Amino acid sequence: MTRRAARGAAAGVARRVALAGLDVEYSLVRARRRTIGIEVDLDGLTVRAPRWVPIREIEAALKERARWIAKSLDAWRGRRRESLPREWRSGATILHRGVDLTLAVHCSADASVRADLFHLTVSHPLADDESQVARCVGAWLRDEAMRLVAPRVTHFAARLGRATPPVRLSGARSEWGSCNHRGEIRLNWRLAQLPPALADYVIAHEVAHLAQLNHSPGFWATVELLLPGHAALRRELREFTALLHA
Repeated sequence: MTRRAARGAAAGVARRVALAGLDVEYSLVRARRRTIGIEVDLDGLTVRAPRWVPIREIEAALKERARWIAKSLDAWRGRRRESLPREWRSGATILHRGVDLTLAVHCSADASVRADLFHLTVSHPLADDESQVARCVGAWLRDEAMRLVAPRVTHFAARLGRATPPVRLSGARSEWGSCNHRGEIRLNWRLAQLPPALADYVIAHEVAHLAQLNHSPGFWATVELLLPGHAALRRELREFTALLHA
């Protein structure tokens, strides 16, 4: 399941426009469509427009939505910052299962990490060493990811009448998961940071590849069988693309 960048935005032409007092760069993609489409995501502002629509009309449409565009660009920049802390100290925030938790770092003889409703408490002998705290939390997130995803893989595989496939964690920067022709599934450790419903979608998606190693209509029907209403989750997952670059 690759990033949306693969959808063809690379074919766009870079342009700039003044919006809400800001100089904003956007990618213009000429496509077979009847209307102007405007998207904001990790890659910035992308505009898809029919070949016959002039630039002045495209930029007039952008100016009509200038406030929304500026707000959305700010939100994406915020998501990029918030995926992992810049400083691994008490008071910083970190995303866990879709919720921003506040780091509480304490010095202790033994290293441990514990999450509750509001805090991610890190105890470590070298609590003042941010690199050590980051390494400790990173290892915990990977353990947490496997703890969370393994039973869901078993669950979805059983729905297909299949044995649990081999599962490994991935640190890929371009995809949430993958399944190869040998039936081996790799899932991104950052699933531990997603809301559980979105992590479930990623897992169901990859398990569905055990039945169909493609993205045909039959494949999507299998995903729907495993996780009814998956289309909304698929769309929502796009909002968390920044996590892949943490």
